[in-house]
Amino acid sequence: LILTEKSFSNMAGMKSVILALALLAGVDAKVYFKEQFNDDKWESRWVASTFPGKSASDMGAFEWTAGEWYGDENDKGIKTSQDAKHYGLSAMMDKSFTQKKDLVIQYTVKHEQKLDCGGAYIKIASKADQKSFSGDTPYQIMFGPDMCGSTKRTHVIFNYPAKDENLEAKSEIKCETDQKSHLYTLHIKADASYEVFIDEESKQTGKLEEGWDFLLPKEIKDPKESKPEDWVDAKKIADPEEVKPEGYDDIPAQIADPEAEMPDDWDEEDDGEWEPPMIDNPDYKGEWEAPMIENPDYKGEWEHPVISNPDYAPDTYAKYTDLEYVGFELWTVNAGSVFDNVLVTDDKAYATKMAAETWGKIKEGESDAFDAWKKANEPEEEEVDEDMLADPDMEEEEHDEL
Repeated sequence: LILTEKSFSNMAGMKSVILALALLAGVDAKVYFKEQFNDDKWESRWVASTFPGKSASDMGAFEWTAGEWYGDENDKGIKTSQDAKHYGLSAMMDKSFTQKKDLVIQYTVKHEQKLDCGGAYIKIASKADQKSFSGDTPYQIMFGPDMCGSTKRTHVIFNYPAKDENLEAKSEIKCETDQKSHLYTLHIKADASYEVFIDEESKQTGKLEEGWDFLLPKEIKDPKESKPEDWVDAKKIADPEEVKPEGYDDIPAQIADPEAEMPDDWDEEDDGEWEPPMIDNPDYKGEWEAPMIENPDYKGEWEHPVISNPDYAPDTYAKYTDLEYVGFELWTVNAGSVFDNVLVTDDKAYATKMAAETWGKIKEGESDAFDAWKKANEPEEEEVDEDMLADPDMEEEEHDEL
């Protein structure tokens, strides 16, 4: 390979282009909300809530910390600090916005406690009373992990005003369950498609109308049409030329058993007049019905005419107006979840850039710190003698020799 002055010049130019593209990533992005919890004034930007019907003692407090292990001790988040508590916390966007382009929701969460049962999702909502923000507060989008027992999934729930329902995704997305920080990203695209990423790896993608039960299909039955009263849809009719045989109804359903005999010990003075038991009449044919024949007036099954559904509006799916705040509304059995790097923007490239500057920088160091913490705080598993696994009787034999 011969490198000329021109080659070096071309390579330098390519590097400049790449650098410029990296710098331009997210230049036009609109950042509606960004919170990295890296200063002790974070509480002034967030409002803690008490759920309606609950007392202050039912509510848990978030602790400002980098956690038990971390890649950077100065890179702090907020951590659930009390077991078996509700947690309510919300913050206003920089300004209210109406979703017109893409929408990206992204944040990190680390479950240091080996979470058994608890939510770790985030909500996006319109204006509400932040001091009472709770599970009863209407929201537009709910996104993130939720674990309890065998249920370990990533929620993606959209409120759909046309149905006045919160719609859960049809297909479940698994969540991460270990004790390290993980990056959750929801990308709602302007073309009515979506994609969910965990640690920048795509976990699910598709069309919104296929992933959620938003509304009725493209066509519906015409409400102005109904089956004509004179429509004949009976394939067969009773033969009008057939008549019931004379005396047909005189045949009884049951008759006295002709083979029955009065018992020898029957005393008519004491037992009354003896009557033979009744049996089914073999000559009885049931209610008379005329035989069926093909209906000469049959027109076939009536099909309800369909029209375009006026409420079919895929452009409105997961599109919201006046979005004003983000919030955590959680219940957890065992505390220890650390939340960080919350971002709401209209630009996936910007979200990727922010991920690289936050979660991307600390994940390796955090992993090493976790391994060190685990070694120092958790007992090592005893080594198992492979020979004993192969021969379970060996231990008994060694014991007998002693």
